[in-house]
Amino acid sequence: MFNLIRRDVILQKRHLLLFIPFILFFIIMDKHPALTFLIASIFVPFNTYAYDEKVETNILLNSLPYTRTEIIASRYLGAIVYMVLAIGVTSLALFTFNKPFTMIDIAIGSSLFLLFAALTFPLFYILKPGYISTVVIISFLLLAAIGPAIVLFLAEHLTAITDFIVNLSIPVLYTGGTLVIMLVYFISWGTTTVIYQRKEF
Repeated sequence: MFNLIRRDVILQKRHLLLFIPFILFFIIMDKHPALTFLIASIFVPFNTYAYDEKVETNILLNSLPYTRTEIIASRYLGAIVYMVLAIGVTSLALFTFNKPFTMIDIAIGSSLFLLFAALTFPLFYILKPGYISTVVIISFLLLAAIGPAIVLFLAEHLTAITDFIVNLSIPVLYTGGTLVIMLVYFISWGTTTVIYQRKEF
């Protein structure tokens, strides 16, 4: 499984040369650190999926001595590995440019990435090749554009839930949020595994 994760890095060598300038652009444009961490985390996993979609890598992967469960596990574990590495590189870049950031920014960026990954990874095995990358890009743009508005709308209209959340202590709030996102991620992992097991290539 480690070799499957390493494969993604090898395939992304050219794209990785664009990674630093890509992140520096967001830093120089003075974007919120949480957004910068989110974008950095998305870079490698979704580029890999886009590449695999283009060359139909799944046919090759299924001819190798790996089970379908291992292939999906490498995707989900790899996404976490790349997220950690991307956060490390982005933190160093922010520090170099004297841009302040906090652990909360890292937590928000990584949480949003895991949530977005959990919602979109199954799509790569449900939708037909050729449409997936477009759907994911549109989904991300919609999430970025209307996500805050949806949160504000729900906060105004679901006052009982809003009051409950506001009354929670910060540690409980962060712990609860982390557990919910981890649960969604593992449900997505299991769902994608089932879809992939039944898919024909």
